[in-house]
Amino acid sequence: MNLITYDPFRELRSLQNEVNRAFNLGFERAGDNELLRGAWNPSVDIYENKDQLVVEAELPGMKPEDVNVSIENNVLTIHGERKFEKKDEGDNFHRIERAYGSFTRSFTLPPTVSSENVEAHFDNGVLRLAMAKREEAKPKKIEIKPLVKPIEANVKTHTAG
Repeated sequence: MNLITYDPFRELRSLQNEVNRAFNLGFERAGDNELLRGAWNPSVDIYENKDQLVVEAELPGMKPEDVNVSIENNVLTIHGERKFEKKDEGDNFHRIERAYGSFTRSFTLPPTVSSENVEAHFDNGVLRLAMAKREEAKPKKIEIKPLVKPIEANVKTHTAG
């Protein structure tokens, strides 16, 4: 029989270690220039239905001409820049919480998606990209047919007699 000592703070320490590791990785990757500029990544939703894969990116305060979308080597890239525009020289900002600067988001597309005929729409600060699935990747209904058994010849030979 094994006895294990219960430590009520074990999970809390584990969570603290994970949070510390996440912050350390984040600051190691972001250079000082990015932190000062306010580099950001827009939130993205990716989902699919039977006909297409859809990517929706939140880009509040941006215009379609501020965003570039490309597909190269089956990688979808969304790149843009949200610029900080000071309204008036007399404005004295007390707090700036919205992120500004350039961003790049890249996603590897599955082989089931065609990079041809991508539809891009921008509405109310949301970029929506719809990519059609390849015909061979779309679900197909397979008809189930009853098994047809061969009819055995029940031929009786009659002899005249």
